[in-house]
Amino acid sequence: MALSQREQRILAEMAHRLAYEDPRFAGRLHAFNARIDRQERGRAPRRKRASRPRRRITRATVFLTASWLIVATLIVTLLVLALRHDAAAAALTL
Repeated sequence: MALSQREQRILAEMAHRLAYEDPRFAGRLHAFNARIDRQERGRAPRRKRASRPRRRITRATVFLTASWLIVATLIVTLLVLALRHDAAAAALTL
């Protein structure tokens, strides 16, 4: 059923007000309508190409990695100091 000119004008005015008052919602409606139009025309919706999933590095992963790096650095530093101390002590006793 076709709309009269008056009804079309009212709908256009409503759409204009919606886009002015809430552009984010209007954008979502536009994307939804485009998807429905594609489906009605028989075209399948666009799909993302198949690719390997991308891994997202989270803050927790970064924090744990940094913590382990700091702990490993401290352990190596303490070992080096202990070995130097033992070597120095051995040299003094000779």
